[in-house]
Amino acid sequence: MNLLELVASSKPETVTYSPPGPEAQRFHQATGFVRGLMGPVGSGKSSSCCIEIVYHSLRQRPYRNVRHARWAVIRNTFPELKSTTIKTWQMWFPDTIAPIKWDSPITSTMRVPDIGDGTALELEVMFIALDSPDDTGKLRSLELTGAWINECSEVPKEVFDMLTQRVGRFPPKSWGGPVDTGVILDTNPPDDDHWYYKFAEEETPPDWKFFRQPGALIYTPKDRQQLLRLDSTQDVDDYTPNPNAENVHNISNGYQYWFNQIPGKNQDWINVFLLGKYGTTADGKPVYPEFDDSVHVAKNPLRPIQGARLFAGWDFGLTPACIVGQITPRGQLQILREYVADDMGIRQFARSIVKPALINEFPLTKIESACDPAGNTRSQIDEKTCVQELLEAGIYTEIASSNDFIQRREAVAYFLTQLNEGQPGFLLDPSCTQLRKGFNGKYRYERIRAAGERYKDRPLKDQFSHPHDGLQYLCMRIRAAMNPVRARPVRLKEASGWT
Repeated sequence: MNLLELVASSKPETVTYSPPGPEAQRFHQATGFVRGLMGPVGSGKSSSCCIEIVYHSLRQRPYRNVRHARWAVIRNTFPELKSTTIKTWQMWFPDTIAPIKWDSPITSTMRVPDIGDGTALELEVMFIALDSPDDTGKLRSLELTGAWINECSEVPKEVFDMLTQRVGRFPPKSWGGPVDTGVILDTNPPDDDHWYYKFAEEETPPDWKFFRQPGALIYTPKDRQQLLRLDSTQDVDDYTPNPNAENVHNISNGYQYWFNQIPGKNQDWINVFLLGKYGTTADGKPVYPEFDDSVHVAKNPLRPIQGARLFAGWDFGLTPACIVGQITPRGQLQILREYVADDMGIRQFARSIVKPALINEFPLTKIESACDPAGNTRSQIDEKTCVQELLEAGIYTEIASSNDFIQRREAVAYFLTQLNEGQPGFLLDPSCTQLRKGFNGKYRYERIRAAGERYKDRPLKDQFSHPHDGLQYLCMRIRAAMNPVRARPVRLKEASGWT
């Protein structure tokens, strides 16, 4: 859809619209019972949804030469509904096209006598505020064609669930029934424990589609060491315009709109509203600010490269983890699998989980394995080391060259910051959910409560740290393989006068 034109019945008036960018374009072109559009502030999400309501209504079957549609528009609070959502609707469809009745519920009705094919359009849009699960009762009697949840990150899942029951009920079957009914959503990136994240990234149902607009800015700190300074403040100079950002051409001052919002904001706020990254409910500072979920996570499952070496990184303890990856011929690190367990020793973990998976998923592939140096410590029970347990399971493993945290972190950051022919140096398979959540903020430096914006200098040890420890050992092993250091023979030269 490149253009939408409507002529109001009371006064000839044309509404012209072009999608703000490729992702919004794909959102319009897609079909599906649920469709979501996520992006940074100012990316044109709300405008796209307003247009989608009308565009969708134009596709309804005519009954007695009239195409009927009824939509509900949901926002979490009445003040935001009135000052933001309805204002955006009126910007596109003023009273000359779709007059508003300010009763309860607030309703805008659009009547177009001829949409260009001899049929008329009658569209009813109801604006409703729902900010708690108890408010779902307001929806129970509605007969809707479709619904739009504006800023769905602020709306309870119970409201979304109820809307899925109320759509597809208008027009009635005797009038031809609705066409392509469903629920559309728009949002800034929510926290990674939000219901939108679960559906968009982890368990997407069939016929549901989610679209993600690029961030408006890119974090490119001028000082490399700033990434390691836990109390660093945000500087406008550390951000650059994202050439793939959407809706820039519709913002009067262009990228400056987003640059003006940086001062005084913390990194979490900037990540969500300006960079378009998922937020996190964890209280702390992410270990990897270099990670960009929209760049470093593969859109589709990664396929192993036949014949290429397989690398594995291990972390031990009773919450063991093993991370598996490969290097492509162009030097991109692809993390293919994560294996994690809880309350399990390394012997059972290696023999019952990891080894069978490696045989089935990566048959006849040479594996180079590295682990936590603590894996060379003998058990007090049977005097075996974790490295010996892996060897007996048929997985030869070397201990990492160092357990220094800075070296481990930088080994991963090296790949995160690489760019080769437009491709990122690091790519994560979408099945690696623990690593992904850790990258998005769960693997973090814990805040020192009594010291304001200060943090501990080592990450919190929890369920997200173990797979990331394994990833760090893997990256250190690969870096060593890419840059081998060989000892040079030392020759002693006799000097005159020596005895």
